[in-house]
Amino acid sequence: MRATLPVLAAVAMACFAATVHAAAPGLPAGVAKPHMNNAALKKLGWKLSCQAYTFREKTLFETIDTLQALGFQYIELYPGQSFSPANPAPFDHNSSPAMVAELKKKLKAAHITAVNYGVVGLENNEADARKVFDFAKSMKLQTIVSEPPESAMPMLDKLCQEYGINVAIHNHPLPSHYALPETELKALEGRSSRIGSCSDTGHWYRSGRVPVECLRQMKGHIISLHFKDLNAQKEDAPWGTGVLDVPAMLAELKSQGVRPVFSIEYESTTGDALVGNVAKCCQFFSDQATLLARG
Repeated sequence: MRATLPVLAAVAMACFAATVHAAAPGLPAGVAKPHMNNAALKKLGWKLSCQAYTFREKTLFETIDTLQALGFQYIELYPGQSFSPANPAPFDHNSSPAMVAELKKKLKAAHITAVNYGVVGLENNEADARKVFDFAKSMKLQTIVSEPPESAMPMLDKLCQEYGINVAIHNHPLPSHYALPETELKALEGRSSRIGSCSDTGHWYRSGRVPVECLRQMKGHIISLHFKDLNAQKEDAPWGTGVLDVPAMLAELKSQGVRPVFSIEYESTTGDALVGNVAKCCQFFSDQATLLARG
């Protein structure tokens, strides 16, 4: 049977839309590049980053390529990721100056800024800690993310002041030492504003806490976040589709006037599905920031 013109037109439009969608440069077929409202983010003082651990199956260079395709402007590095397809050696603060220079060149070409580094060990040893701070200074990072022993806090605070770089305490879930806000707040007593919290909302939930209440507890100390939404099985979910009440958490952070780095850290799914889930997180974040910036 001969198709009518309206039917043919509809089919043509559908094919065209599918082709455009599939042709998003650098992204898997079916993954749309998020439309980020950077003006709203700037008004709120928020930066959206991605923890490179999200794409740990890729090399660091491949991760940067993926983030560029998704429209990210910021990245949080983590120690031990394979460097590049040509050089799969693990990259961290002990890597050669040549590798550091190559990374800087790669980031500049992708228009992505490295803002954080972690989770990295910072023991109560000043010489070893300085190696991490020297790397952070070389990379012009804002924040080192770590879970240091409480005994190291005075020394780390001194280095934070000297280098002008923050240390943010991260909370892995129980039985990790800093799993609960009370322990972290105790460790922060008497410390300068250069030492604060890298608040992992998903790990709080995995430790039996309500993340928005934990954010209230950490008021005045939040520097950055490993921001997550989880389903009832405590697995990562695209932001806004899980049980952590992402709109309430973002509203709470706006009410606190905090201007943090939000690092997407997605620890479930792989491959093209992972890229798609990260894109969904970005879009939801931008949509919520748009609403919050109006208020």
